[in-house]
Amino acid sequence: MSKERWDVVLRFLGGPMSYQGEIVARGPVVRMGADPGPGGLMLDGYRGLDSVQATITAYDGASVSITPIGTNQVRVATHANVTWSDLQTLHGPVYLSPGAVFHLGSPNRGATVEFVECRRLGVWQRGDIIAESQQAGQNVGPSVKPTRIEQLDTQGGIPKWFIPAVLALMMTTLTAMGVIVAVTFRPEPSIPGPVMEGVEYVPYLVANDIAEIKPSTLQGLEQGFDDFVMRFNVQESGLKMLDKPENWDQTFFRYTVASMKMHNRNFRFYRKLEEITDDYADVVTALREANLPTVFAAIPYWESRYNRDAKSYVCAQGYWQFMPETANRLGLEVSGCKFKGTNVLWRPTAIITPPGIIKNAEYVNSSGPSCKIERCQVDERRDLTASTRAAIEMLKQAWEHPEAKDSGSVVQMAILAHNAGFDDSAFTGKRRNNILQRYRRHLKKTGQPNAPDFYGKNITCNENEKDPHAVLTTFETCGGVLPNQTQHYGYNIVAEHLLAVCYYAANHGDNPAFNPWEVYLLGDSYCSEITVPTIDQLSK
Repeated sequence: MSKERWDVVLRFLGGPMSYQGEIVARGPVVRMGADPGPGGLMLDGYRGLDSVQATITAYDGASVSITPIGTNQVRVATHANVTWSDLQTLHGPVYLSPGAVFHLGSPNRGATVEFVECRRLGVWQRGDIIAESQQAGQNVGPSVKPTRIEQLDTQGGIPKWFIPAVLALMMTTLTAMGVIVAVTFRPEPSIPGPVMEGVEYVPYLVANDIAEIKPSTLQGLEQGFDDFVMRFNVQESGLKMLDKPENWDQTFFRYTVASMKMHNRNFRFYRKLEEITDDYADVVTALREANLPTVFAAIPYWESRYNRDAKSYVCAQGYWQFMPETANRLGLEVSGCKFKGTNVLWRPTAIITPPGIIKNAEYVNSSGPSCKIERCQVDERRDLTASTRAAIEMLKQAWEHPEAKDSGSVVQMAILAHNAGFDDSAFTGKRRNNILQRYRRHLKKTGQPNAPDFYGKNITCNENEKDPHAVLTTFETCGGVLPNQTQHYGYNIVAEHLLAVCYYAANHGDNPAFNPWEVYLLGDSYCSEITVPTIDQLSK
């Protein structure tokens, strides 16, 4: 009996093994590491690698996959021109295509390797397999002898090995047919693609939207929620229990997935993403450089749809919708502002919005209400680079605060703070009811030392869900500690970003800002659960 042997051809892109050119590693299972044992591929001279860092599996030459061993770091990209620290580590096997590049170990150590191809090296006899195993020092045992290759004697009846061999062949054929059937009838993605022109954003969800989320859908999207939200919460808090999905803020997660399903139905949502591609890329890049989660890039989408001219009835303006006083505090120039019906030029001098802003802000017409400001001679809120720099400074107030870091929910607290402020008392010395104060109230109410579920426990307002404007205007807390508008703020932003990652990876992966996200198009990554449109589909 014989068996085809598929070997794996690799090329090291740096370090002591790069001078060797193409390296052929014996399949079908290639163990790689600092000391992988007999027959493995020893990565000599590379720091920070485990004995067996990862394995490559190549049984048929067409389906080649790489798998990390335990919690070892392995990252995969479609090419080498990436920043490895921007990519997430694998949590399971991922398929490799020729030209794919993987990095073993931490980004500043380890080995970077290109998968060249899978190469068939003819027919391997059983006896050869045993002999080569013995030569390599593998533990095959002294009683194992090379198999004797028998000739078929047409005069001597059926050899003893013939019937088992036929049965084995039949089982292999049935298994192959099963794989074909499984691929042919693969379930549809959990989140189907757009079905209507729809809207650019979905402002609220109803109870049925949440109830309809299936456990299988949640499981399929865990990777995205983990990589863009939860791993940062773990990193900042040190709460290792949050590595397990069962310990996450499940209400927050469910609302996020429900929002993803609602947004994904709308062509207009994706048309807007396409329109703002360059701006989104700029914000993602700035956040990475500031060592902040890229999920924050969806805040200006929710606030203004990346529209520099967007203005609210209380005079919040620009991409990030900063209030005049907030802009002043963050170093953005807002000056020469003309009020309707007057020639007086105004500029903010305070650094905190006044309490009861509709009644007490001089730039708001309380009978409406509406913004009195017609235009400003200088308004850096309308400058993407300047306003993003200011937003990063504002986000860091929450991100670097010890109580927020220790909470296990710093990502969501930073997002919510953009809506409700984090701690204005730090600038005025006077008590203000911002996110930090509401978080402390929640801890006192629950008796918890920290609250990874702070956000989800306070999504309590649903009684006004029939009114699409309710979540945007009411400040009722419905028994929680967060205002209604803040309750329905955070999960939508996370949902929009998780969808944006898949869309930009699929359609703009050549953009350096989005290139690290191409890993989510490989194998069973979370983007495989989402059908995003192509640019051509959006143009129809």
